[in-house]
Amino acid sequence: MQGVEKGFVKDSQVRGENVALKMDCEKKLNGSAVRLRRKEKAIVREALMAAAKRFKQRIRAIAVHSNHVHIVCEYVEVPIGVVVGHYKSAGRKALKKSGFVGRVWTRGYDKRYCFDEKALQDRIDYVRRHGR
Repeated sequence: MQGVEKGFVKDSQVRGENVALKMDCEKKLNGSAVRLRRKEKAIVREALMAAAKRFKQRIRAIAVHSNHVHIVCEYVEVPIGVVVGHYKSAGRKALKKSGFVGRVWTRGYDKRYCFDEKALQDRIDYVRRHGR
């Protein structure tokens, strides 16, 4: 959620805590914020890996958290918005099939492109460190 104490990403920029923004975001929630449990995180991970196979996209690192997902994936000739939509849809459908009720994802996404091996490895390391 935007404004949280640990920071958040907006427009590809890491931002610090913003109490007023967090309160505004909380007011806009139709219900309580989604927190995936261990089983639900596993369902989402499996669905995203299957979706990547359908796209013929190699996932280099993935971490499904209680309230967000990190994926480092290789380039495919499909617009990033289409790819993200595909992954969000796959996760949502898998959760719904397992009995999950309610909205899962918010609008939007953050993307970071890697133009060299160091940038790619840094992203992979970040996701792996934060996926534990």
